[in-house]
Order: sequence, then C-alpha cells, then structure tokens
Amino acid sequence: MTRLERLDQMLDPQVMAMLDQLDIVSRKIFSGKIQGERRSRRRGQSVEFADFRPYVHGDDLRFVDWNIYGRLDRLFLKLFLEDEDLSLVIAVDRSGSMAYGDPHKFDYARRLAMALGYIGLVNHNRVTLCAFGGAGGVARSTAMRGRRRTSEMGRWLLALEAGGDAGFDDAMRTIALSRHGRGVLVVISDFLVPGGTERGLRYVGGRGFDVHAIQLLAPEELEPAAHGVTGDLRLVDIESGTETEVTATAAVVRTYREALDAHVAALRDFCVRRGITHTLVPTTMKLDTLLVDYLRRRGLVA
Repeated sequence: MTRLERLDQMLDPQVMAMLDQLDIVSRKIFSGKIQGERRSRRRGQSVEFADFRPYVHGDDLRFVDWNIYGRLDRLFLKLFLEDEDLSLVIAVDRSGSMAYGDPHKFDYARRLAMALGYIGLVNHNRVTLCAFGGAGGVARSTAMRGRRRTSEMGRWLLALEAGGDAGFDDAMRTIALSRHGRGVLVVISDFLVPGGTERGLRYVGGRGFDVHAIQLLAPEELEPAAHGVTGDLRLVDIESGTETEVTATAAVVRTYREALDAHVAALRDFCVRRGITHTLVPTTMKLDTLLVDYLRRRGLVA
C-alpha cells in the first residue's frame, strides 16, 4: 500500500523553489523538431553569434560577413548557436518489488519523477512520463510542456500503483521504439529483476537517448541486520509469490550483502560500457541532496 495521496505530498514549496534554479542537461547534442528554448552547440541560424569559417561554394551568401571581406578581400561565413528542443522521458518502475521499504521505494520514485519532470516543465522541455511493470505493461502520459502542466503531471503519478513483475526487457523495448525525437531518458527502478536488466538497457542505450539509470534501494535491502532482519524467516518474493525459509545468521546476511554489492557493481560496469550513467540512491537520501549534489555531479541537472 503506497502512502502518497495528495499533490502537496509530492513536492513541498521549498523544494520547488530550489528546482526553479535547475535545468535538465544532456551530454549529447540533440536536434529538436522545433526551435525550443534549449541552447545547443549545433551551428544554426539564431541570433547568438558563435564563430566564423571560410566560405565554400554553395554556402548561403546571406551569412557572409561583408565587413571582413572589405578588409581582407576574403569571404567568411558567420556561424550562430541554434536553440534546440530537448525531450525528457522519465520511466518509473511500478513492479511489486518497488512496493517495499521505509522510506517506501515506489513513493520515493514518484517524488523523484515529479521533481525531475518539474525541472523539465519550467525550462520548457518536452516531458513524457512512463510507468512499467504489472499487468498493464507500459503506461505513458501525454507529452507536456510548461509550468502549468505541473498539477497534471502530479495527478498522473499519484494514480499509479505498484504490483506484479517488472517486464523490464519488453518495457525498455517499447519505450525505445515509441519515442518521439531524441533526448534524455531517466529510468527509475530498483533493477532487481530476475535474469538481469542488460538486455532491456541495450534497447534504450542504442536508440539515441542520453540514458540515466537511477537505482533505488531501501535501507532494509542495504543493511538488513540493522533493520531487524534476523533469525528464522520466511521470505516471500513480492512479485512471484515464491516462498523460501532461511535462518538469517551473520554469515547469511554477509553472503547476501556480498551478492547485492556484486549485483550493483555488475550493473554499474555494464552501464559504463554502454555509455549509461548509473546512480545508486538509498531511499533515506533527501530529495534535495540527490538533485543538487548527486545528480548535478552525474551531469543530469545543472
């Protein structure tokens, strides 16, 4: 059972004021379908001067700098910085494994999606939200732009419920094939998927996205012994319903932690090889710390 019920629980006014100072950035240079409000390094035809280059046959004579020609008797072309549109896609894992922890992983994921989406909206990026997992497959919002769409975005996130398996590979394939334009993709998940997530990440990593994989883990998952996970236990897979009886001795907990560390390291290494930015986030981390410190250093916001 999730605990977010109202829009004012998604983002408090102090956090929103801080987010007004941030922007979504991309390590890549993207061509938008319209002249947007994003500054690009691609040479174009806006009002901000960038550089000169020598004229070559076929260039548009309207952009020749005739003052330089008068002084040097040589033709040079004026180049400008062009405004480009940025697409921001935020994919939230709503599978059963996200409905766990204190703080609750799914609630944290939705608040993070709300914060990143808000940054995109106030900077006039084209923002699309997706949710994957459960019986419904991939759910997608309409593309949104502008601060006035904030409440609509919040209501869409509040309506989501967590349950069922992730269907990660199929979901990433659907997102990769149905995207409009190129831009930044943020996948928010615990990445605790039987069989791994490499195949799914290959789908989105090879489709022109600047991909950020934000891995959320609850404190009970990171430090089970410190949160009362000891003794004789019956563990139930929250997605498949499979039960396993274990005795959580110190050795068992240590083996579990080694397996978790290996899983996180393997995911991080795979992401590095594929040009994907991986960020491990405990749900105890304050949202403003994550946004201003961690994700700024990761190059997602500035």
